[in-house]
Amino acid sequence: MREVLLFIHFIGLAMGLGTSLAFMFLGMASAKMEKAEALKFRLNTLALSRMGHIGLALLLASGIALMTPHWSELASMPLLMAKLALVIVLGALIGMISSVGKKVKMGGADSEAHFKKLETLGKVALLTSLAIVVLAVTVFH
Repeated sequence: MREVLLFIHFIGLAMGLGTSLAFMFLGMASAKMEKAEALKFRLNTLALSRMGHIGLALLLASGIALMTPHWSELASMPLLMAKLALVIVLGALIGMISSVGKKVKMGGADSEAHFKKLETLGKVALLTSLAIVVLAVTVFH
């Protein structure tokens, strides 16, 4: 059963981290476009966030199950506690990204400012995700 859960966990990781990386590269591509074209392009790429949400759901579901044998030893594993804290931070970041994404989809004069906020939140989420992976590898090597 552990192997199945690990498989699901890694698929979720690929989907979640892949979404962050995709947004980073799509953002670099849109930076080379004219302003109106870039805005339309970035609006179309927001559909990709659904993949990230599914990946996060897979990570959470499988991660909780994979943690079952470790809950009792959590207090003696500070790196695991740090990893779990970063997972909570990542969840909050994803919530903020979703909220700002909805504002972007509504349009309006603030769209450009909202996209800048999305870029910043996305970069922080990507770094947080990478830190989670580093801690996971360190804890469970």
